[in-house]
Amino acid sequence: MRHTVTSTNCDQQTERPTPGASTRESAITRQQHADNPAPIDAHEPWMRGLHADTGYLLYRVGLRSGQLFNACLQESGLRLRHYAVLRFLATSEGALQRELSARLGYDPSAIVGLVDNLESQGFVERRPAPDDRRSRIVVLTEDGRAFLRDTDEASVRVTNELLGPLEPAERENLHALLLRIAEAGLD
Repeated sequence: MRHTVTSTNCDQQTERPTPGASTRESAITRQQHADNPAPIDAHEPWMRGLHADTGYLLYRVGLRSGQLFNACLQESGLRLRHYAVLRFLATSEGALQRELSARLGYDPSAIVGLVDNLESQGFVERRPAPDDRRSRIVVLTEDGRAFLRDTDEASVRVTNELLGPLEPAERENLHALLLRIAEAGLD
């Protein structure tokens, strides 16, 4: 069954509006208003203490990144966790659900639901494993690849918005440092 892949462009309306319909504000803007009703004064004593904690700052930046990305995916009904599964499958010929769980660090029961969601949208399918017909591998479909291409563009926009305060060289340094941390202990 063919599925129409809705673009996940966060900065502009991607569906054709009906005549007379107004353009909606971007998903990022809506998410910003919902998540940040009033700016936090970083000079408040309680904030200075939290901002001195690098682990807390990493948590907050990760949380914000996830919120922005999930806002982009909102119309598709998927979330960042689904994107991670699709991205992993795009680099392989398929994977057992237990492998997805181990590689992505998700609970095995969560993987079942994620794969069910992706399969219902036509983005993945379960096939018999070539070496063990009792096992099923999860494989990315062409619709899944098309969805990823659209979503990758949204990912770049989210990253650019999130890292807007940094110069290009600072972005590269931050990425290199985060990669070192991830490779050293987040396997």
